[in-house]
Amino acid sequence: MSAFILAIDQGTTGTTVALMDASGRLRTSVNIEFPQHYPKPGWVEHDAADIWSSVQRGIRSVLRKRVCKPSDIVGIGITNQRETSLLWDRSNGDALNRAIVWQCRRTTDFCETLKAGGHEAQVRRKSGLVLDPYFSASKFRWLLRNTPGVGRKLRAGRVAAGTIDSYLVWQLSGGAVHATDVSNASRTSLMNLQRLSWDKELMALFEVPEGVLPDIVPSSGIVAHTRGVPGLPDGIPIAGIAGDQQAALFGQACFSAGDAKCTFGTGSFILMNTGAELLQSRSGLLTTAAWQLGNADPVYALEGGAFVCGAAVQWLRDGLSLIRRSAEVEALAASVPDSGGVEFVPALTGLGAPHWAPDARGVLTGLTRGTGRGHIARATLDAMALQNADILLAMERDLGRRMRPLRVDGGAAANNLLMQIQADVLGRKLIRPEVIETTVAGACYLAGLGVGLWSSTADLRKIWSVEREFTVRLSASARRRRHASWQAALARALL
Repeated sequence: MSAFILAIDQGTTGTTVALMDASGRLRTSVNIEFPQHYPKPGWVEHDAADIWSSVQRGIRSVLRKRVCKPSDIVGIGITNQRETSLLWDRSNGDALNRAIVWQCRRTTDFCETLKAGGHEAQVRRKSGLVLDPYFSASKFRWLLRNTPGVGRKLRAGRVAAGTIDSYLVWQLSGGAVHATDVSNASRTSLMNLQRLSWDKELMALFEVPEGVLPDIVPSSGIVAHTRGVPGLPDGIPIAGIAGDQQAALFGQACFSAGDAKCTFGTGSFILMNTGAELLQSRSGLLTTAAWQLGNADPVYALEGGAFVCGAAVQWLRDGLSLIRRSAEVEALAASVPDSGGVEFVPALTGLGAPHWAPDARGVLTGLTRGTGRGHIARATLDAMALQNADILLAMERDLGRRMRPLRVDGGAAANNLLMQIQADVLGRKLIRPEVIETTVAGACYLAGLGVGLWSSTADLRKIWSVEREFTVRLSASARRRRHASWQAALARALL
């Protein structure tokens, strides 16, 4: 019998459903988009029914391609937008309110109140996270305080709270299991990173009762079985769960301490495996659970994110009309040998790690009469790479060792010039894999391990393969000069 893993990658703007065979080859995938809701400035919401509908439509679509029979699916892996939070009714699975998306800033004032009360050190020590509306705990609190009728349902024990992975486990299992994995739980600000359990002091701080939260389970291992899912037989094991960035780290086969990946998307998300060591960053980074395989010890990671990466190219296209299509930026940037002294700090929505400066604003400096479109395009690619270098070098300082070659994925990783610039300003080799759908791959690998399709990460190393390497071409002295110019422009953005 053929054996396939079904992956559900539930993202911010759409859901991808894919099938991977036992050789580790992605055989087919589909993406189903769903609506975004912006009820107030800074608020972002999703309708949970739209999310579940997109998952069901995706499953139907991949099965119609007849790559395999439903009975050939031996396991399901889930990966998801991490901090997006919702409440639903245990009696019927219906959402009690729209989900609050990770981008939503509605709980900023509450987080600032906790900061002013001196609670950030406690939150960071226990959860590894800074106090920010990005994370789930303040979202749960808002939903519990502002959802009509929730008090009566709480008293009756009918309220379930969770991130999208736990909602999908609930739906796929027909309401039999309420669970989340350690990687997603570590993004809530409610899990104690050392104990891998909900922390009573953090729950009290954020006013979230433990009874509404899911059980915390390993990222790989059978958690539940399908029941009543249209198109799928009952009894398929749900055997892999991870937040999207942790899934990408696993999908890049970053299994050893010092392995790191950078996902070039709308923003850029960088994770470095720190192994069994739970490092509290001294450099403005986040500490997070990467994964746990069965009953093995957890693996931890350092994480840093730049809010604007590919979005900077979109701004050149839509805001400045310098290009008509995003793909044109590579040729335009390559039309000049360098940025001609132009620096662009893409703080278009503030600055993320390692600066955490939400009020920072974008800066474009060094303009002369000789500045052309190509110089601005080149400065944009430089900026995308330099802000990542800041994060990665901070990770090395925290870890106390040089990282291994950086593995890259995401849409902008297809830009060869950007990848060469990244290698040069970082001073480290870059590796681009054959399979760039690394989030989906990670979900499949975790589920495949969970059902025994593969026996160990050693099997997965054999599956993972390199498409291209980018070696360093810039001298150390030229790299120092480039960083000095960037830091001067960055200082202006941080004024």
